[in-house]
Amino acid sequence: MTATQAGTNLQLAPLRSVNDFLLESARFQLPNFQDFEKWGNRVVKNLLYYQTNYFLMSAAVFLLIGLIHPYKVVLGATIILVLSYVFIKFFSSEARRSLGAAGEQPNKWVVLGGVLGCSYLVLYLFEAVLIVMFAMLLPFSLIFVHASLRLRNIKNKITNTIESVGVKQSPMGQFLEAMGLMPDAF
Repeated sequence: MTATQAGTNLQLAPLRSVNDFLLESARFQLPNFQDFEKWGNRVVKNLLYYQTNYFLMSAAVFLLIGLIHPYKVVLGATIILVLSYVFIKFFSSEARRSLGAAGEQPNKWVVLGGVLGCSYLVLYLFEAVLIVMFAMLLPFSLIFVHASLRLRNIKNKITNTIESVGVKQSPMGQFLEAMGLMPDAF
């Protein structure tokens, strides 16, 4: 299957109820820290089962932090995107090859000035950058904690078995497969 075929078959998993996700029917327990395989299996199965809930929770957390600090989130995200673009554009191996082929070396003072300017900008706006990083990393932490603590119930196990055919076409299934974390049962 090519990448374009996989992209057209991408399906979102159904949204699970709040009752099943957090409230009355949800059971939580610390994982067995001695058995990493069982713990990892629990996390992967919960990631697949609750993936739409996790996506909405991440969006809600990012939106909440964005509402609390709107200016800093926009400013921090802009700084991160601009710096990422600059580093990818000018410091990639392709950019270095094109400079080397032309036979000219970049002016060392310009490079030094650019690095110092970018460093000053990040340090001057460090609080905004930290808020954006916090807004991006907090949902990952919450997802991992929930997926680690949430015990699977019979409905979860049956649904995972029934949906196992379509799991690889879901966003989380694609991500876990790319990371090499997809369980053998699928």
